[in-house]
Amino acid sequence: MAEQPWGQPYPVRPQQAYGQPWQPAPTAQSAQSAMRASNTDRDRTVDVLKAAYAEGRLSRDEYGQRFDAAYKAQTYGQLAQLVADLPAGPMPGPFGAAAVLPAAYGPVPMPLPMPMPVRRVNGMAITSLALGVLSLPTLGAAGLGAVATGHVAKAQIRARGDEGTGLATIGLVLGWLSVGGWVLLFLLAAFGVLD
Repeated sequence: MAEQPWGQPYPVRPQQAYGQPWQPAPTAQSAQSAMRASNTDRDRTVDVLKAAYAEGRLSRDEYGQRFDAAYKAQTYGQLAQLVADLPAGPMPGPFGAAAVLPAAYGPVPMPLPMPMPVRRVNGMAITSLALGVLSLPTLGAAGLGAVATGHVAKAQIRARGDEGTGLATIGLVLGWLSVGGWVLLFLLAAFGVLD
């Protein structure tokens, strides 16, 4: 018998009979193990088997036998037997079933909802609205400012994705109305209608 460098004999591995067919491990029966399994449950079990085969936990013959048995399985109990000796067994219950926690942990808390990100209102849109509203008491003197800041605000809103499209639009409308009123006033004065 060969010895390790520090003088102890190498451990002897037990001989495995690879020709023997795989036998499912006995599992405790529960009410859930009698539930009918779906195709998705079978696919999850096959994924666990594939991972175990890729990690070297199953031989080719054993993988083939369990693979065939997985697609012939009718209940959760039959699927659980196929992966009971593997580290990543089947889901403990059907999809969406509540997880059972020991009483020491208390009730399962509800997850907090994710806060919606707040989109900021464009400052130029606010300025455009303010100048548009001020163009009425100033008899249109603030109209050009409302138009200029309204167009700048619209461009910034498109580029940045800010809020304030409605504010900029109202400022533009009020600004253009005051500018149009001044243009109309100058045209009437130029043609002598106001004399």
